[in-house]
Amino acid sequence: MAVNPKVVLDTNVIISAIGYGGKPGKVFLLALEEKIHAITSEVFLAEVQEILTKKLSLSSSDLELAISEIEDKFEVVAPKHSLHIIRDEDDNRVLEAAVEGNCDFIITGDQDLLELSKYQHIKILTPEEFLQLQS
Repeated sequence: MAVNPKVVLDTNVIISAIGYGGKPGKVFLLALEEKIHAITSEVFLAEVQEILTKKLSLSSSDLELAISEIEDKFEVVAPKHSLHIIRDEDDNRVLEAAVEGNCDFIITGDQDLLELSKYQHIKILTPEEFLQLQS
């Protein structure tokens, strides 16, 4: 595997990582430790912030810390092209960020993306599958 592969962590992986740890947490930690090159977009950052506020009820200081860490350690891209590959438009935003960031992987728990399994040269994996590749 490439040194520091470029990856998009889908929102569901980031939320699971922050809220519950587990395998998503291990992948998120790789990004924070810059062992993988994580890509995100402004759309993702807004979505993560909204979900962290609503579903996990983080305090404002914990929320600010989480978003600050992501902004500091992840590369934020602005996709230039709209894709309409998958019926769920949010999933298309994931693909757009991955294409714009020239990613090697999308790491997700989203079944529609996982069924796609690959888009262009980008492999779509669960956190567990990605961690197996890393070992």
